Amino acid sequence: MAYNGYAIDADHYLDAGAVTRKLDALIRKPVYSIKPEYLREYEQEYFDKKCQKSKEMTDEAKNVIPGGVEHNLAFNYPFPIAIAKAEGNRMVDVDGNEYFDLLQAGGPTVLGSNPPEVRDAVIDLLKTCGPSTGLFHEYEYKLAKKITELIPSVEMIRFLGSGTEACMCAERIARLKTGKKNILKMGGGYHGWSDMLAYGIRIPGTKGILSHGVPSYCFAHTDEYFPNDLEDLERKLKLHQLDGGTAAIFVEPVGPESGTRPVSREFIQGTERLAHKYGALLVFDEVVTGFRIGVHGAQGFFNVNPDLTVFGKVVAGGYPGAGAVGGHKDCMAYLGAGLDNQGKKLHKAMCGGTLSATPLSTCAGYHMICAIERENACEKAGRMGDRLTKGLQESIRRHNLPFVAFNQGSICHLDTVGTMHFCIDWGKLWKVPEVLKQTGIRQTEMEHMGAAYMAEGIITLAGSRLYTSAAYTEEDIDELIRRFDRVFSRCGKIDTEIDKKLWK
Repeated sequence: MAYNGYAIDADHYLDAGAVTRKLDALIRKPVYSIKPEYLREYEQEYFDKKCQKSKEMTDEAKNVIPGGVEHNLAFNYPFPIAIAKAEGNRMVDVDGNEYFDLLQAGGPTVLGSNPPEVRDAVIDLLKTCGPSTGLFHEYEYKLAKKITELIPSVEMIRFLGSGTEACMCAERIARLKTGKKNILKMGGGYHGWSDMLAYGIRIPGTKGILSHGVPSYCFAHTDEYFPNDLEDLERKLKLHQLDGGTAAIFVEPVGPESGTRPVSREFIQGTERLAHKYGALLVFDEVVTGFRIGVHGAQGFFNVNPDLTVFGKVVAGGYPGAGAVGGHKDCMAYLGAGLDNQGKKLHKAMCGGTLSATPLSTCAGYHMICAIERENACEKAGRMGDRLTKGLQESIRRHNLPFVAFNQGSICHLDTVGTMHFCIDWGKLWKVPEVLKQTGIRQTEMEHMGAAYMAEGIITLAGSRLYTSAAYTEEDIDELIRRFDRVFSRCGKIDTEIDKKLWK
């Protein structure tokens, strides 16, 4: 086993092509999901009887909050669950029900939720300084120095309020540094919800059709390339030489949506080569993978040297103020005093944020990253991810289900319906409505599976993504597998319409 401190065993990195072929096969098969009679049983016996306070609370919240909750991850079927406590690998709701936490706040809590060493440091800070001053604080420097020591490509770093803000900032740096216009992003990838990057989201080929409220002209200089396809990426790079060139290639290093459609090591290394060939900056979006795949980031695992790196929640230790962009000094100069290494005047990239790099966020981030490094948390969480995935695969085979389970370390995927494995081919426009219809059908069944998991005491991300943390033990993982197995035993073919013309 060659983990070497990373979450992924380098000797057994997944075969992205093999996983893709399994997912291709999954979406061509009839839909299998929790059977309707068992879904009704879960609704009546668990949600109706044991989650009454959650339902009352979120129903009341709908009067003042659109949809009743503030975060997309909280829109769960049949209704949102209100959480009262999170610690380690468990969460407890307002009704007192306990759950295994495989959501992990969307990925950043590699140590587990609310680790005492981080919490205690934050409490001490609040006694003396308060959460925000608007001025410089010691932890601002300590966190910046720590990250630059761990990630070689990050020679300088600027903290921001979110990953969305960091991606916006990276775009601006890239355009100023290269003098070029266009941004290329991986189809299906998510780089926040800013206007210009809300393109090609969810599934490859969607362009702007899922970005409601964003005018189409915002995408004049944004394009997408197909995941794991270097030929398509180079084709787009050549094409954009004719209309202003490519300023940056945005990459999620394990694949779009945290590896939902996994990519190979060769693809990731190839993006670096092509970026340099065409004079673009390579931007690694490590909002999820940074300090989860390893303390040197996914870029350390893949041995890639991106020009810019985007970070998210983990740099604030799971606390507010969760974003940053870092990179080579010649790139980051566009955020500074406006001078390059030779003293030449530079245009300064527009970037702000009153609540960026607060004492609270930088204190939490510093102690979180130090603890992740000290406790070898990435490797521990990755080993638990491997154990969970192996157990899920065995359970899937035992129940003769078409589901696909795979992982990249502690980022685990349990794909039961292939909702996000479709793509849109604009050369075959007649298929677009049917693709959207099929993803809608499968999205519903994915939500039903998520409800079944929750009724068995497991919280997941959208019923298909599972993050393990260093707080898990082998015994915990084995209990999780038993609970998933109970759900799988209640699954069967669902009466849904599948249009076979899609595959012709």
